[in-house]
Amino acid sequence: MQNKKIVITGGPGTGKSSVIVNLESQGHYCLHEISRQITLEAQEEGIDQLFLEKPLLFSEKLLEARVNQHKESLHLTKEVIFFDRGIPDVIAYMDYFNTHYPSKFDEACERHEYDKIFLLPPWKEIYTTDNERYESFDQAMSIHEYLKKAYIRYGYNPIEVPTDSIENRRDFILNNLDD
Repeated sequence: MQNKKIVITGGPGTGKSSVIVNLESQGHYCLHEISRQITLEAQEEGIDQLFLEKPLLFSEKLLEARVNQHKESLHLTKEVIFFDRGIPDVIAYMDYFNTHYPSKFDEACERHEYDKIFLLPPWKEIYTTDNERYESFDQAMSIHEYLKKAYIRYGYNPIEVPTDSIENRRDFILNNLDD
């Protein structure tokens, strides 16, 4: 059985993780964002913000972890699998920070395909910062554009999820899986 691989993405603070947690609470299979874990591991090793201090190393770790998530999804017997961010997110952030990267990043995006991309837009009313999220709201808006461009670059047509309650955003995604 070929499962559907659905990415939920967006700039920082757009409510992605809340929607993912809600989908999961409703019995849907979700693979969670892993960049916070990579950041926390680096902090344990004494590097406060790995992405800022060693952006290529951070991105390589993130690429490897997201490729592994994609590979894991190929062996799951779930009809639909939701991803909190996809492989092209790595490219979008490196482009945003003007970080040069080797061709293996593009190749990973081309080799590991998703079925549908849902893009959550910046939403000032819910935006907050924390120890791992340091971007301003203006930066989040810019990152949103880089994410959209990255997914379009790899042949996707991201579907923008309206700003609304978590439940309505979840329902919007579920109602647009087969379009």
